[in-house]
Order: sequence, then C-alpha cells, then structure tokens
Amino acid sequence: MAREFSRTDRVSQQVHKEIASILQNEYKHKVADLPFITVSGVEVSRDLAHAKVYVTFYGQDDAQTKELMKQLDEHKGFIRSILAKKLRMRAVPAVHFHSDSSLSEGLRISSLVSQTIAEDDKKRNESNESNEE
Repeated sequence: MAREFSRTDRVSQQVHKEIASILQNEYKHKVADLPFITVSGVEVSRDLAHAKVYVTFYGQDDAQTKELMKQLDEHKGFIRSILAKKLRMRAVPAVHFHSDSSLSEGLRISSLVSQTIAEDDKKRNESNESNEE
C-alpha cells in the first residue's frame, strides 16, 4: 500500500508541531517580554538536513519583528537541542527562521477591499438620491 505523504511532508508536520510547542512552552520561559508567536509553516529539504520555519508575531511592527527574529536566530541552537530530544530521528534538521508576513498582508488587503466596497456603496447611494430628485 502506497503512503499518502512523502517522508519530507511527515517530518515537516512533526517539526511544525514540536517547534510550535517549544516556542510556546520552553522558549517563552527563557526569553522575557515575548509576544504571541505562531509557526505558520515549515518546509523541510529533501535530504532532511534543513528546515525553514515561518513564524508570525502578532501585534508587532517591522522593527520589533526584526529584533524578535534576531533573538530567534540567536537561540536556534537551544531550540534545535530541544527538538532533537522530542523527535525520533537520527539527524535533526538545522532550523532556519523566516518571518511570515502573509497574515498581516492579508489583513491589510482585506481592509482595503472593505474600504473600497464602503466607498462604492456611498457613491451608489449618492447617485441614487440625485436621480430621485
């Protein structure tokens, strides 16, 4: 029977789950004043040597996000050591953190669409009122 997912997909899901748990539990105790972090995705290379971890910080501007990304990069050895204890693998992938701005960009685009719809409705109502007169 064929497997539904490739090994890289299964490892990616496991790394995603474990890193999210590590950031939520162990890492928050090590670093003070840490905002809410979400692991939005993980891509593992085909040779399982590297893992790109995409994280989102809620309620932070660009300067704060860069500072938090710098903190994550400084502590990636600590995070990888905990990950090694949790995964049942011979070689644990090297962790590379990347900022994921897709959520904030999606919210910005959504607000622009809502604003445009509201302006169109306002113009339509004004034109209907002028036509009735």
